[in-house]
This record gives sequence, structure tokens and C-alpha cells, in this order.
Amino acid sequence: MSEKGILYTQQEARLFFDLLRPSPGDSILDIGCGCGDILESCIHKGLDSTGLEPSPVMLDMAFERLSHRANLFRGYAEDLPFDDNSFNHASLFTTLEFVSDPRKAIEESFRVAKDRVFIGVLNRYAIKGLQRRIQGFFGRGIYAKARFFTLWELKTMVRELAGDVPVTWRSICLFPEPGKPVSCSPDTWPLAQRMPFGTFVGMVVTLKPRFRLRPLALPYPSESRYKESLTGFAAETQKKYRKDT
Repeated sequence: MSEKGILYTQQEARLFFDLLRPSPGDSILDIGCGCGDILESCIHKGLDSTGLEPSPVMLDMAFERLSHRANLFRGYAEDLPFDDNSFNHASLFTTLEFVSDPRKAIEESFRVAKDRVFIGVLNRYAIKGLQRRIQGFFGRGIYAKARFFTLWELKTMVRELAGDVPVTWRSICLFPEPGKPVSCSPDTWPLAQRMPFGTFVGMVVTLKPRFRLRPLALPYPSESRYKESLTGFAAETQKKYRKDT
């Protein structure tokens, strides 16, 4: 990875943890984990880490990198093979760009997480996002079939799927400096984190508690069984009541 790529990754990971704020021992599912960049950071933070990825090649790379330090599954973001509320947190880290149904992927992440969900996307309105879209238009690189999002689109989908839940977001803005190809602003320009046109937008959704209900069967004796069980004074009282009525 180039020096610029390492810089991007470090800043995105920092934003991820600043927004999500997981506690050591929390469980997290990284949906679309790729080769395991975020999973490795989660492991270093002491999280019980699980990754899901549709590409066997990427899964092999993640396993070589993480070995048995994380649970890895092959699957799709739109149909997660986990029960409701299986994890404290879930992450869609530059995943929505490459799924068939982004709305369904977000809905599934809300289903399996019980505390918070992180959604990180490459901003459609950023200059870098425009460059990626042009590359994709000409069929170049991994962005040939990618779909880019805006902050407003994410907020709309979240509200429609989860209702009026707390949402926190920040962005990473990259600015040129004299003698340097790029500079990341989050550490030195706090105001820039609130710019909706940043190169990378991270959002955390705090979910409302959800409970799965099931019918509870209560044993109740049938009328015939109740009659048969009456003895002594109770039986005489029942006979008298029936005779009077």
C-alpha cells in the first residue's frame, strides 16, 4: 500500500472508533470485511470480531492476515446468516458501494446489531468521489460498478428503516499542502469534520432496543379435567350450585 493509502486507512479507522466508541469485549460484525483491515483494528482494541465477505479470494486474504483471531464467514450483506441482536455492533465500512441492494444491507445490519451500527461511505459529492466516478465510467479499477452515496441519502434510508434514532456523523476532508500531495484534516481542523462534502463520511446509528416476542403457552386444565379433580366440600358445593341454578 502506498504512503497515501496508509494515510487514508489510518484516518478512516480513527474516525470509525471515534464515532462507534466500542468497549473492550464488545462483539462486532464487519459486513463486507474485505481483506480484514478494520477487523484487525477491532482485534487490537479487544473486540470480539466477526467478518463476513462474499468473495472467497478476499476471505482467504483475511484468514492469512488474521488467522483464528476473528470468526470469518462467507455471505452477503443483504442476507446475513445471524440471528437478531447477535452482536453489540455492526459495520458497513465502504460496503454499500458494492452491494446489490444497499437499503436491504442497512436493514440487515440493524437487525443483527443491538447497540450501534457504523456506516462509512465514499462521498459522491467529494472531489475524490468525482474522480472515482469518472474512473468507473470508463470501466477502470474496482469502481467500475460502484455506487456512491451522499450524507443526505444515508440519513434518509436510516430514518425510513429505524425511525427517529440518534445519528452522529463526521467526515474526512483532504486538502493539499505546500510540498505535500495531501493532508488529512480531522486532527487539525475540527470544523472540517462537519463538512458534508468530505472525501469519506462516517455515520453511527444508535439503535433502539428491540425484543423478539413469542407466544407463551400457559397450562390450564380443561373443564372435564377440572370436574374430575373436585372432591369433598368442593364437589358438594358445585352440585348445590348447579341445583340452585
